[in-house]
Amino acid sequence: MRHRLGDFALDVDFHAGLGVTALFGPSGAGKTSIVNAIAGLIQPREGRIVVEGCVLLDTASNIDVPAHKRRIACVFQDARLFPHMDVETNLLFGWRRAENPVEPQEIKRISTMLGLDHLLERKPAKLSGGEKSRVALGRALLSSPSLLLLDEPLAALDEARKNEILPYLERLRAEVPMLYVSHAVDEVLRLANNVVLLREGRATGQGSVFEFASGSIGGVAAGGMIAARIASHRDDGLSELSFDGGMLIVARVNRDVRSDLRVRIRAEDVMLALEEPRAVSANNILPAEITAIRDVSQTQVDVALACGSASFASRITRASLARLALTPGQRVFAIIKSVTIDPQV
Repeated sequence: MRHRLGDFALDVDFHAGLGVTALFGPSGAGKTSIVNAIAGLIQPREGRIVVEGCVLLDTASNIDVPAHKRRIACVFQDARLFPHMDVETNLLFGWRRAENPVEPQEIKRISTMLGLDHLLERKPAKLSGGEKSRVALGRALLSSPSLLLLDEPLAALDEARKNEILPYLERLRAEVPMLYVSHAVDEVLRLANNVVLLREGRATGQGSVFEFASGSIGGVAAGGMIAARIASHRDDGLSELSFDGGMLIVARVNRDVRSDLRVRIRAEDVMLALEEPRAVSANNILPAEITAIRDVSQTQVDVALACGSASFASRITRASLARLALTPGQRVFAIIKSVTIDPQV
């Protein structure tokens, strides 16, 4: 897809799979322009847009499906609720205008899922920012979209309100495919299945959120993320998590055994050793292989590691890199000091 807006040139080509695909990049990278083009709010000068096998735009064939017929719903930073309508009427606005409206019982299910049942009679002026965002999500879902576009929906919220909304967004992953625009690393790591990196109107990398977390597709190397499952809860207040590369021991996770999790590892929390340490306080010491060494700054590097099919990174100084004489292909031991647990809902 190619388009020009003044001095800004957009030239992108990417495929969004199932689940949540994040468009990640700094302000001015072209994220909102892509959303507007997919929604039919702007017509690219040249390109092709296909959603679930339906061609929405093909400039070569003079196909341009009008926005109101694209079955695409958008949620923006500002909820854009109708101020004169109560919550229930705002929700029903999307349902009544859907080309293929869901069954009436779905209205109740979505309202309950988003925690809106006790808010139905309130006007938007009486809602918090997080509540408005949930109403906007509900209205979008009840329009029966084939794709949900979310353009930085949490950017205007404080941390408390963001943490209120994120669990609802996680639940929506199973409801409808989503294209999620953000420049916040934590949001992308928690929500996305796939990531498209954007800079100055170009897609500079694309891959799974696990590749994004490890830095292997470029962008911000957050350290790494592992798909794990709770294997057991121990009597000493710890939980054991199994993953393809072995076992992680973490503070007790308040979820059932066999629950799936995302385990986030910060590069700064991973130390490296050439020999397996025997007398350290860290609970997690994993054998790994160095797959790459990436420059970070004049004083630091990221050492990319593979542990089974999982990948993460260790951020160390150049002095440590030289002292240990680390090279790609070398076997080491990763000492993980702490992890962050994100539940897969």
